[in-house]
Amino acid sequence: MSNPLQLAIVNFKKGSYIIVEGKQKADSFYIIQKGRVKLAKEVEIVEEEGGNILTTGDFFGVISTMSSHSHIETAMAIEDTTLISVHRDQYGLLIKQNTPVAMKIIQGFSKKMRYLDEALTRLTFRTTASGEPSHLFEIGEYYAKLNQYNQAYYAYYRYLQYCPTGINVKTVKQRMSLIQPYAKAVYLEDTATAFNRVYPKSTMIFSENEPGKELYIIQKGSIKITKIVDNKEVMLAILREGDIFGEMALLENKPRSASAVAYEDSTLLAVNRENFKIMVARQPQLITKLTTLLAERLWFINKQLANTLITNPLGKLYDALLMQLEKNRIRINPQESYTFEFGPKELITMVGLPLSEGDVYLKQLFDNKRVRIVDNKLFTSDMEEILKQAEYFKKMEKIERSRREAAKY
Repeated sequence: MSNPLQLAIVNFKKGSYIIVEGKQKADSFYIIQKGRVKLAKEVEIVEEEGGNILTTGDFFGVISTMSSHSHIETAMAIEDTTLISVHRDQYGLLIKQNTPVAMKIIQGFSKKMRYLDEALTRLTFRTTASGEPSHLFEIGEYYAKLNQYNQAYYAYYRYLQYCPTGINVKTVKQRMSLIQPYAKAVYLEDTATAFNRVYPKSTMIFSENEPGKELYIIQKGSIKITKIVDNKEVMLAILREGDIFGEMALLENKPRSASAVAYEDSTLLAVNRENFKIMVARQPQLITKLTTLLAERLWFINKQLANTLITNPLGKLYDALLMQLEKNRIRINPQESYTFEFGPKELITMVGLPLSEGDVYLKQLFDNKRVRIVDNKLFTSDMEEILKQAEYFKKMEKIERSRREAAKY
């Protein structure tokens, strides 16, 4: 006999705080049954899409609750409000009994993710994503110049597929004939229907700007998520066994916002739209997993957006390292070491600093003897030092921001 779904009804008077930004141990989210709620952040980096006033049927607190991180916003009742409180442990039962609610949350997450990702690209890299399949030519050119022929061939192939009358068709065909002997690309044909797929190291699963038809679940190996910005590759994440990716294009029927490349030999489960609908109905645990992963990514992208407000480049680097520790749920203990999954160049591109200027800031970073490079990866002999430095620069930024605000009056 299955356990009954237990939802709590809670009431808040006008002017009451419901959740508070920065508060730890978020374990419940809320669906508005009656009333209105206002969301706010200590520092508003980008305006919330659709505004920050929520009404009946809207939900909030899901990102922090499902990612098990601290709250990223404050919610206040702007009139007497009745809420349905959903504890994290009850989410699986909610899906079984009310799948449309879960799908509304996931689709809302996906839409918010794309919106914030575009804002982050604009703020961090001072550019906007084209979203056009014709951009596949530039992606192919970028990788070809670096002799990364697997990725180049894949991007060129997709360019011919989606831009058969494009102005670069002749050039692309010439490029492909030259690099084909050195390129390894798999599952290029749309007729590929295999659920389980094997991708050798450095082969591309999909490229940014191509239409998306599938999401993927990593069965074995790891996948690197990247984006080409201002003619350089920016590493956005490294995903591992059990992770899901590619869901935004599937849910929204829009072009891929980033590329996915096998970081090592990997086995993936590919799920198309039709199969996804079947899995939603038959495997509610997939929706729980997808919600949790999207919540994690949204929490992280909010942290990345906050990083754009730090004007001191060294402060940006320390904050980016701290974000990685928090994201990976590393317990920060004094004098305890940690090796990051990336090297100094990746750190520079993560925060949108030009590689041409990166050496200056890396030198400042390595002036701290507790941070160094080991086997081409960043290493700290004391995680607490990363925390202290990141908090110091954020505190200085807050003081300077308050000083600028005071100077206006």
